[in-house]
Amino acid sequence: MNKKYMGLLSGILLFTACKDNSEKKAQADNPVDQITIQKRTMKWESVASADRSTPVARHEAAFVRVDDKFYLLGGRGIRPVSIYDTKTQKWTEGEKPPIEMHHFQPIVFEKKIYLIAALTGKYPAETPTEHIYIYDPASDEWSKGDEIPAERRRGSTGNILHEGKVYIACGIKNGHIGDYKKWLDRYDPSTGEWEVLADAPRARDHFQAVLADGKIYAPAGRNSGIDPNSVFGGTIAEVDVYDIKNDTWQTLPNNIPTKRAGNAAALFNDELIVVGGESTTQEKAHSEVEVLDLNTHKWHSLPAMIEGRHGSGLVYFKDDLYIASGCGNRGGSPELTSMEKFGVED
Repeated sequence: MNKKYMGLLSGILLFTACKDNSEKKAQADNPVDQITIQKRTMKWESVASADRSTPVARHEAAFVRVDDKFYLLGGRGIRPVSIYDTKTQKWTEGEKPPIEMHHFQPIVFEKKIYLIAALTGKYPAETPTEHIYIYDPASDEWSKGDEIPAERRRGSTGNILHEGKVYIACGIKNGHIGDYKKWLDRYDPSTGEWEVLADAPRARDHFQAVLADGKIYAPAGRNSGIDPNSVFGGTIAEVDVYDIKNDTWQTLPNNIPTKRAGNAAALFNDELIVVGGESTTQEKAHSEVEVLDLNTHKWHSLPAMIEGRHGSGLVYFKDDLYIASGCGNRGGSPELTSMEKFGVED
């Protein structure tokens, strides 16, 4: 290789290296640009069934997946389970629950859906359920499970499953009137054992807990009844985190940008995502989607939902997030029958 060619090649390599370094520096200096790129490549889409079937309208309910089917359970009144088959893309109905159950975060254990620490009865003085209730998708049957210790009963808790045990965080004892709790309990569905753990830094209800790397995250929610002017007041900005191994809590340095309750939350792309909700700031249910980076503890926004809603949940399936049903305004009306999903644009 002659000297002239070698010199030209060295110049090209030097230019390429400088260009790569400058681009990397620009990306590091402008993290918002990366968020903008993500916004452009991900979006919400309406999901219509193959036969125009829809789920039963409901809110303050649960949305959860078992294998390749989605299940909507509970909500105000006694309503049959709504089942979405991802293979046929059709909705069908399952059995009604034995009692009215609402305001709960479901747990899937051994392919059965556990309803733990729900509320029952009419607004505003709803009471906590005394037992755990279990829905078996394979047989489409409901059963009554273990009794919840009387001194630990409440509803509207944040629940997660970790290593075969259910963690039940915070909640409220007297419907939408008050007596909200800082409590954290651990329940073993295999043995029925119930254990009291360390209290959270603050009480909250109308939220969903999220598990990530052995820690339980409690974002958003409110203290229902604390605001004498509005049941939708008392929303909470702080994010509390429980370390399961050490039985300790901490509060993160950055608050959630949009305070709301009745929201859905999940782990998505290794980040904590908070979707929808209700608050005193607007009549419509929130459509905001905000994400917490679990490494930096900083928040950023993703594209808003097509339709704001509260009182539902998130289902993760084949790299997409799904949400269905819920309520389009704060409060109880209108109840929705739509479903949408969030994922990378085609």
